[in-house]
Amino acid sequence: MKPQMFMVSLVFLAAAVQGICAEDIVTLRQADMKAIASATKAIAGMFKEPSTYSSAEFKWAAELIRDKAGQPLIDYFSAGAASPDSKAKPGIVEERKRFDRLAIDLGSYAGALAAAADRNPTAMTDGMRMKAGEPMGGGPLGTHVQSEIKLASIPAEHTFHLMLQTCTTCHVRFRME
Repeated sequence: MKPQMFMVSLVFLAAAVQGICAEDIVTLRQADMKAIASATKAIAGMFKEPSTYSSAEFKWAAELIRDKAGQPLIDYFSAGAASPDSKAKPGIVEERKRFDRLAIDLGSYAGALAAAADRNPTAMTDGMRMKAGEPMGGGPLGTHVQSEIKLASIPAEHTFHLMLQTCTTCHVRFRME
């Protein structure tokens, strides 16, 4: 684990153990969102320039996203975590199932990316890349791969785009400008 991410993780763990107020939760979730964005940029950079691919770094970034998605993300946006400092729209509470599904999908896509790194330990292979004309499925405002088997069968780059669509969908629906 990289030192800066280790420190963020330690801060989060310490705060979780002590019990924290809504403003602290906002600070922690914003730090996690920045960590997710940084990890996403690292993966994007490897797709943009495949010669920079490192299986270990790709996997580390994907696992960071996976570990901050799903239930941790759901918990961050619980009904009791409202704060005037937050950029989250109040609609999360009214659309709890939709938000939770997006959080879980984010973790599933990131987990599939980590598995792709395991399958490709030495180089970014053609099997990880999308092919010209290959249908993406879904749309810019949400998509969901119904099974882990299907998810494992698509190129990692496609999975990455699904993950990005999930982030975009959540931000469009649940984040204030």
